[in-house]
Amino acid sequence: THKTKGIVLRTIKYGETSVVVTIFTELFGVQTYMVNGVRTTKKSSAKANYFQPGAILDLVVYHNAMQAMQRIKEFGWDFLFQQVLSDVIKNSIALYMVELLQKCLHQPEQNTALFYFCEDVLVQLDKANKSITGNIALYFSLHLTHFFGFKMNDNYDVEQNILDLREGNFVTQQPDHANFIEGDQAFITSQLLKVMQPYELEDIKLHHDTRRKLLLQYQDYYALHIPDFGQMKTLSILHEVLG
Repeated sequence: THKTKGIVLRTIKYGETSVVVTIFTELFGVQTYMVNGVRTTKKSSAKANYFQPGAILDLVVYHNAMQAMQRIKEFGWDFLFQQVLSDVIKNSIALYMVELLQKCLHQPEQNTALFYFCEDVLVQLDKANKSITGNIALYFSLHLTHFFGFKMNDNYDVEQNILDLREGNFVTQQPDHANFIEGDQAFITSQLLKVMQPYELEDIKLHHDTRRKLLLQYQDYYALHIPDFGQMKTLSILHEVLG
């Protein structure tokens, strides 16, 4: 058996009492686990709470690289959220983060730097005040790209003030395609790229309409760089709760 931390990505009911859980693990990357007997009685349905998307768990797992589905021997909280699983706004942000992560993670291999980044943003989200919470989805969207090889280059200045979404950098004039951001949204993106820790987001004051536009633009950016990216299902819910 192996001891590893994991972030729950998706849980599907299986049979009468079981669940199939997709977990981004610290040791093995994305893995699928069968968990039996978590949906029978009141006592065991409390166990099902562990497998909510965004939950950070301590796991003891069996691992056989030849099998598509693994088994969990033991599970418990690694970090017990105070708000992320219960607060509507924070939960919607966590679900957005989890969906975005899933759309990027196509291979099972280990990526500990990515794991620690995601874990840290979820923990910071749990502790965040209102202004940090409002901006954290933007921060996550921009900085997640770093781990998948298409990080935006923050070369913004007075002249290079148009963000070319195909190239991922700032240019001096509108490109000959429609995938670009200009004006305030380009400037704000540059400010967000400079943020190294979520607590710094408090200094960036944004109108909810600006957030909405930026999240849509960043979705377009992902779609340009990740094959079969499609549409984010959680984005419309996030727009609703962020106001």
